Amino acid sequence: MAKVLVVYATRTKSTQEIAELIAEGIRFSGNEAAVVEVKEIKSEVDFEGYDGYAFGSPTYHGEMLQSMKTMLFLAEKAKLEGKVGGAFGAHGWSTEAQDRIYNTMKEIFKMDMTKGPLLLKSASLGGGVQMAHDYGKEIGSKLSP
Repeated sequence: MAKVLVVYATRTKSTQEIAELIAEGIRFSGNEAAVVEVKEIKSEVDFEGYDGYAFGSPTYHGEMLQSMKTMLFLAEKAKLEGKVGGAFGAHGWSTEAQDRIYNTMKEIFKMDMTKGPLLLKSASLGGGVQMAHDYGKEIGSKLSP
């Protein structure tokens, strides 16, 4: 059974809700998932022992939250190349944070990414729960041999 670390930054708990739903989807796929708020990640050692990673932040004024930017610098030192990855987050009118996280994971960290970031305004709108579960299942399916 593979293990996935789901790390989120949030302002209003919307991205946290999405993170928890993605983790459920990962578990539905037969894998383990740990959901951690970004401020709990203190060093690159905190990334050890996982087979996959999902990082999420809301887009706020066209950017990801600063705490997620800081965490990405730590993740760069963690040697995540080839690991399964996904990116997500709540957004209002734009999706810069999710796109930047996804592209950082894919292009800089060289991770084995999902087909794209999960873009939701909220988990409670327009089938968001199912979409987050499906995204978690997609991450889980990439971990299966």
